[in-house]
Amino acid sequence: MSPISWKNLIRKLKEFGFHGPYSGGKHLFMIKGNLTLTIPNPHGRDIGLGLLNKILKEAGISKKEWSQ
Repeated sequence: MSPISWKNLIRKLKEFGFHGPYSGGKHLFMIKGNLTLTIPNPHGRDIGLGLLNKILKEAGISKKEWSQ
């Protein structure tokens, strides 16, 4: 795994069945069923590995699934 752009993060989460992003409060979020996933705001920088791992854990997506 490597850092990912915000745009590619959204695209890939959509491939996993998430809808959005929607605005709400300070951060955007995406929805899949009953799961609401908070995502970082687009600031033009890549999403680092630490934050990406946290997002994947909250989304219930394994690193193996993500890398395929």
